[in-house]
Amino acid sequence: MPNRTAYFVSDGTGITAETFGNAILAQFEAPVRRIRLPFLDSVDKAHQAIHQINRTAEVEGKRPLVFTTVVNMDVLQVFKHNCKGMLLDMFGTFVEPLETELGLKSNHRVGRFSDASKSQEYNDRIEAINFSLMHDDGQSHKDLQGSDVILVGVSRSGKTPTSLYLAMQHGLKASNYPLIPEDFDRRKLPPALVPHRKKVFGLTIAPERLSEIRNERRPNSRYASLENCRMEVSEAESMMRREGIRWLSTTTKSIEEIATTILQEIQPDRLAY
Repeated sequence: MPNRTAYFVSDGTGITAETFGNAILAQFEAPVRRIRLPFLDSVDKAHQAIHQINRTAEVEGKRPLVFTTVVNMDVLQVFKHNCKGMLLDMFGTFVEPLETELGLKSNHRVGRFSDASKSQEYNDRIEAINFSLMHDDGQSHKDLQGSDVILVGVSRSGKTPTSLYLAMQHGLKASNYPLIPEDFDRRKLPPALVPHRKKVFGLTIAPERLSEIRNERRPNSRYASLENCRMEVSEAESMMRREGIRWLSTTTKSIEEIATTILQEIQPDRLAY
């Protein structure tokens, strides 16, 4: 596939169009310039966006790829009749066949965030994010029993981004706790975590990769030295084995892969989507 420009078009945030479009584009090894055009909720805005897309087609001499999740039919018709890009209407592709199959009409809601202020799920997600921030890096022992999962591991092994992803994407209250030399000397879990052992999940990482990450933060320090990283990782993994804690290596995994593995293991009672 030659170099192309991809537009992600929506009358909402465009997150669904971008996520779906990028998943499809990932199947092709070619550089793609990506542009998000959200909140196209009127015919006038649609014409402005089409002018930009059509101009790209003229300048580049190739049809832009236009991934759309527009549900406003007036706006969508403007795109169908005037857009010179390759229009990939995701909702039309999937929603209309589902309407036929289910014998129901779609509510044609603009995005999953359009009625967020009225949604208990949305409020739960915000609460989970606040909880995860409060319990980041062992800052607070308060209400640890309220955690859906407690991530442990050495510093910079991926605990914080994974906690926030679980909170933002799935509405889970995720605490995270660093394993430090004092824990290794005791050869036991931090005392605050012992009552919640069933919720604890461990993250580890290859010492070489850990050293690289830490050197970006504190260059040429003992904290970042390969020798120290090897020691900490070895001690952390030994502790997890002794304590019977489930764990995985984050070395070559994305946050999405890490989170999915954790969800499979802990199987929380509630998930937000």
